[in-house]
Amino acid sequence: MRQNRVLILGPSLVAVGGVTTHLNQLFNSGLSEKFELIHFQVGSEGRLENTLQRVIRISLSPFVFFISLIRYRPAIVHFNTSLDAKSFWRDVIYLLIARALNRKIVFQKHGGPLPQNFFAGYPLLASLLKSVLKYTDVIILLGFEEEKSYKQFVPDSRIEVIPNAIDARALTSEPLSNNKHAPLQLIYLGRLARNKGVFEILDAFASLIKQGRDLRLTIGGIGSEGVHLRERAINLGLGSQVVFAGMVSGEIKDKLWRESQVFVFPTYHREGLPYSLLEAMAAGAVPIITPVGAIPDVMQDEVHGVFVKGKDSSGLARAIAMLDDDRLKLARMSEAGRKRVLENYTVGHLVDSLSSVYFSLMTSIQR
Repeated sequence: MRQNRVLILGPSLVAVGGVTTHLNQLFNSGLSEKFELIHFQVGSEGRLENTLQRVIRISLSPFVFFISLIRYRPAIVHFNTSLDAKSFWRDVIYLLIARALNRKIVFQKHGGPLPQNFFAGYPLLASLLKSVLKYTDVIILLGFEEEKSYKQFVPDSRIEVIPNAIDARALTSEPLSNNKHAPLQLIYLGRLARNKGVFEILDAFASLIKQGRDLRLTIGGIGSEGVHLRERAINLGLGSQVVFAGMVSGEIKDKLWRESQVFVFPTYHREGLPYSLLEAMAAGAVPIITPVGAIPDVMQDEVHGVFVKGKDSSGLARAIAMLDDDRLKLARMSEAGRKRVLENYTVGHLVDSLSSVYFSLMTSIQR
């Protein structure tokens, strides 16, 4: 067994999503200099396959995983997953295989319901979930509210809180803008899905435009609701005041962040810790966001941004109007948000935290 080798399970490294972003950060960070990281692709993200190919992949995947463990002989198997039904049953099989081969198991959860709610009303399945979680060596969570729930659910398990992180250098390469008289520039970057609050954004924006406010909105990303969003914008008569940027990445995305003053994200999805929140704050775009998942760990209401309720376009409009009217407050929040990310949510912090977990497990193997 290679004591410094870690098999990291997760989606394709070219897929689009938060877990993929996390994996790429690990492989491109200083963590890969301390440990030999090997990627094992699970799930359908980033794959082009028909139904037959999908059935074959699912059927053979446990055997491929077993062979990978024999071939690479990693000391640690690091799961990166969300707590949903499909992922859970897949991960149970992988976990049993890894444990049978005496590998140390890191189980990192990226979003999904709390464990008490996952199999609510099904005591036998809830008991199974508890057994599965106890089978791991370390459970890694994104936020402290999750930690409270997991400590109640599996009190004897080792639980670590390691939040998402970003490389903020490009986003902080320019000083924060403080133009009090320019039109307020709003931005949404993310998946174009209804439960992300994107329709509420358009409704709130349209109501503010009707009041005579000088605003601009950029919507970046792709998703199932893209066509419907464009239709809604046309029906609301928003015209040139809304720009649909499509899928953006790299320097183009960084430029959009730096040009924006407010990040609107009234999601009611079961979020973990959105990378878009960290990127927005680093760039100086003040978040107007719902307090779900680990988001309250990152930002404080009226200090780094503004909390709103999900599915409430009127409340969202009021929050935007408040920041538009008080540009000094907007500037203070912008500065506080950037400072918050640089002090707590950089890749360096992530590498240090995961290195500590890995080293502790490898040390226990050598005893």
